[in-house]
Order: sequence, then structure tokens, then C-alpha cells
Amino acid sequence: MVATGVALKLAQDADLDLVEVAPEARPPVAKLMDFGKFKYESDMKAREARRKQANTLLKEIRFRLKIDPHDYATKKGHVERFLSAGDKVKVMIMFRGREQSRPEMGVRLLQRLADDVAELGFVESMPKQDGRNMTMVLGPVKKKADAKSEQRKRSAAVDAQRKTKSEVKAEARAKAASEEKAAAPAEQPAEAPAPEQDESTSAPRPAPKPSQRPS
Repeated sequence: MVATGVALKLAQDADLDLVEVAPEARPPVAKLMDFGKFKYESDMKAREARRKQANTLLKEIRFRLKIDPHDYATKKGHVERFLSAGDKVKVMIMFRGREQSRPEMGVRLLQRLADDVAELGFVESMPKQDGRNMTMVLGPVKKKADAKSEQRKRSAAVDAQRKTKSEVKAEARAKAASEEKAAAPAEQPAEAPAPEQDESTSAPRPAPKPSQRPS
């Protein structure tokens, strides 16, 4: 325990701030710190937390009780996509006419869907009938933030493997240039011309004829 005056003197000597961190404590608790740096780091942490925070949405998809296999596969694909993105899905079955007297068929259809997407989601709200509709809520296995993080990693990997148009053109030009260079015949070195000879020095001179004396 340190007196307030002593604490202020210590803060002044260390060129720091005396910040009260627990005012409700008895006695109050204070800390020596660089308050400007502390405030900046706190703001950065809060900003990073807000950036990573993701709001889970509630998607809705509707089924008919008598749905054909193709439509069922299509709607199931939508449910899988929503769950993979970390969103909840509200599945609704709409009954028509006498179908309202067969709620067990709706329960079986919803249970079938829950079993088909069990790897991605779980039943958060069991099937319940509300008038002419029956609803069930599926929750995602992965959190929204985790799903977004994985999606960003996949996108980055795809972008890294994908070549830009300029890179493809540059590779094509380099390949064409190397092929032309390989197809061109090697040039023969030109023969150097023979040196010209000086006739006055190099050509042999005819021998002089012997002179004939009169007999």
C-alpha cells in the first residue's frame, strides 16, 4: 500500500501516468502506465473483436409435404449451404387440404432432412405444428466466425493458384520465342576473304633471254 502523494511522485519520476483501475476497491487500486499507449491498445483490441464478430442469420426454406426427389435434393442443397456458412435454418412444411390430418408425415420428412444434414447441423428446435404449417429449426455445427475464416482461407488458396491474364500472356510469348529460337538453323560463320597479293612482289618474273652474238 502506497500513499497517493508517493504514487504521484513515482509516476512523475518515471514519466508515466497514475491510473485508477479499481476505484470501488478498498483501498482503491491504481497503476503506473502510459495511458495514451494503453488507450490505443484497448481501441485496437476492441476493433479487432468487432471485425471478427459475426451475426448468425436465420434463413428460411419451405417444403411441400408431397415433394418430388429432385426438388428435395435442391432444397436440401440450400440447407447445407446455409449451415456451412454458419447460419441457422428454419424449415417449414406447408400442409394443404386434408394433409393437415397427417402431421406424422411432416415429422418424418423433417426428421429425414435432419438426418441428411447431420454433419453440418443439429436440430435446435423440434418439429411443431402451427396451424397449416410445421416448422423445425436447424443450428449450424460450426460458428459463423469459423465458417467465414475457412471461407477466406479457401478463397485465398484459389486466388494463389489462379494465374492472371498478363501472366498467361507472358508465358505464351516466352514459349513462342523459345520455340522459334529452337527451330531456326544455326548460322554458318562467313569465310574471311583471301588477302590480295601484290603483283610486284609476289608474281614470278620471267628469266631474261640470253643474248646472241654474231659469229
